[in-house]
Amino acid sequence: MDTAEFENVLETVRRFIREDVVPREREIELSDAVPAEIRRKAVDMGLFGYTLPEEYGGMSASVEEDARLCFEFGHTSLAFRSMFGTNVGIAGQVLVNHGSAGQRETWLPKLAGGAVASFALTEAEAGSDPSGMRTRAVDTGDGFYEITGAKRFITNAAVADVLMVFARTGEGGKTTDGISCFLVEKGVPGLVVGPKDAKTGQAGAWTSEVFLDRVRVPHTALVGGMTGQGFNAAMRSLAKGRVHVAALCVGQANRALEESVEYARSNKQGGQPIGRFQLVQAMLAESRAELDAARALVLDVARRYDSGEDTRIGPSTAKLFATEMAGRVADRAVQIHGGMGYMRDTTVERISRDVRVMRIYEGTSEIQKLIIGRALLRG
Repeated sequence: MDTAEFENVLETVRRFIREDVVPREREIELSDAVPAEIRRKAVDMGLFGYTLPEEYGGMSASVEEDARLCFEFGHTSLAFRSMFGTNVGIAGQVLVNHGSAGQRETWLPKLAGGAVASFALTEAEAGSDPSGMRTRAVDTGDGFYEITGAKRFITNAAVADVLMVFARTGEGGKTTDGISCFLVEKGVPGLVVGPKDAKTGQAGAWTSEVFLDRVRVPHTALVGGMTGQGFNAAMRSLAKGRVHVAALCVGQANRALEESVEYARSNKQGGQPIGRFQLVQAMLAESRAELDAARALVLDVARRYDSGEDTRIGPSTAKLFATEMAGRVADRAVQIHGGMGYMRDTTVERISRDVRVMRIYEGTSEIQKLIIGRALLRG
């Protein structure tokens, strides 16, 4: 997108979130679902495919543009972004970067048009470490693979039209070699999606277990047409997705700070606004300083990712700092609100629950530290 076009998209998204989504946050929380009309508008705005290539119906948004949009998505319930997050992020990017021409031509226009893709990597014994993966795909010798296994915490699985299922095709044991990725369409015999998980936060953003019992898919479902490429495909998508998650945390922290400032101005104790108390001012100041630092870091990392200068360490540093920052800012926001901050109808209470998982998915904070440390030692 050229600058003027992107700024127009950004302003449209900002206005839509504040006028249409924010007023319905409580409804999303209580119903555990995003209203259908909000979903339709998001599809019409092109949000289900904004990072996908223009030739397939997307907007070809850069990583920096994605980050700036995520600052806005993070202003509201994270369920809104979750509707299309797997499309524009980890699942869609597997197809963009590793899919065959036929797979891209078949699926990317559908995703840009509102179909949903899921990224089915995590298992009970293969979360941060995919080498423990047990799901297996066996070539049956008649033009098909047969996939058997189970996946856990799979975002959008319940509504997915297609799942990027990672399975072991090699003979290796606990290794990332021999992991491949397959396109598994909804409704195929043997594919069962479990009920929505009951989570601490992010109501309306659905995750589920996925079970595969001898699911048969044709050889054409093998992403890229080559076995053993799944691990690299997953790690490349996850690295880019870490910038996306970091930017969402900037948006969430900014909303928490805005709510805190307004509460400190209006709520009174002892006949005066609590914002006059120096310890409240100190919490606001700490949050603002950390928020500004995270925003600057995310934008810098995004630009260096776009230029190709750093696609490995930067995403991990951004995710590590921004997700931890969001937790601290949200915690201070609850503290500033006092007892009201612990009530379920308070925005900062929801944010404090919603941001907690950001330190876990797309690679835990501990994994980010290992990535950064090992990369630095390699030089």
